[in-house]
Amino acid sequence: MDFSEKLSMKEEKSSHSCDICHKTFSLKGNLTHHKLIHRKRPHYCDTCGKSFSQMHLLTTHQRIHTEEKPYECHICAKSFAVKNSLIKHIDIHTGEKPYHCDICSKSFLRKHSLVVHKHVHTGEKPHACDICGKSFSRVHHLITHKNFHIGERPYRCNICGQSFILKSHLNGHKRTHTGEKPYHCDICGKSFSQTNGLTSHIRIHTGEKPFQCNTCGESFSERGNLAKHKYLHTGEKSYHCDICGKSFFQKVHLNSHLRIHTGERPYPCKICDKSFSNRSTLTVHKRVHTGK
Repeated sequence: MDFSEKLSMKEEKSSHSCDICHKTFSLKGNLTHHKLIHRKRPHYCDTCGKSFSQMHLLTTHQRIHTEEKPYECHICAKSFAVKNSLIKHIDIHTGEKPYHCDICSKSFLRKHSLVVHKHVHTGEKPHACDICGKSFSRVHHLITHKNFHIGERPYRCNICGQSFILKSHLNGHKRTHTGEKPYHCDICGKSFSQTNGLTSHIRIHTGEKPFQCNTCGESFSERGNLAKHKYLHTGEKSYHCDICGKSFFQKVHLNSHLRIHTGERPYPCKICDKSFSNRSTLTVHKRVHTGK
């Protein structure tokens, strides 16, 4: 069976489409279950398909995509998408923190923040994922976690169209287009587009390796390198290509591999406009222009 036939079979598997939001499913039963969401949540976003029970909730959500921020602070002119966020922000200017922790004496602007903070002392994680059972101390951490299960990526780059689960990931990604690197190493002066890049880099200077393998004891400076190392012990390749059947240790490697089939090249060179399927190939290519 050639590639075109496999691709055709893959498309047939996803032939059950929702006539409201156009999301597709491989099984008709999954589509039937999905449609129940629209009965309870009749207002849906035409950008990402997410549904809401009330129109004002949809309006607020759509500002994620439009980046509209209609609520402005009269003190510092900072703008917000949600009115409640503005109200919380104004408290920063007053400096008042009336809610105090009776264990460590830390103070907070809002009572809810104090309640959440106390979970640090008690170890309580009251917000459990109904899919995998993992628990969290904060509800927004649970919401973010569940997006990994359902695959929802509401934050879309307006330059290349790539979508992200977290807004912070989108902000970091946008710097790959602008070239901005606001995080600087105090030791050697090297700059980075994201804080986690700087944090990992500093370990080169300090020699710190905080991530240890519980099987053999070997330590690593980055969590991702530990994850890769662990596969040497398990031999598990749990991410499979539906088109050619090739398996991978990590999902990021599968995603990169799939671009071989789709032809997608999301990493463009800003100097010559040539595009590449992965970031590392783009980095190597840039040396043609820089001579480094």
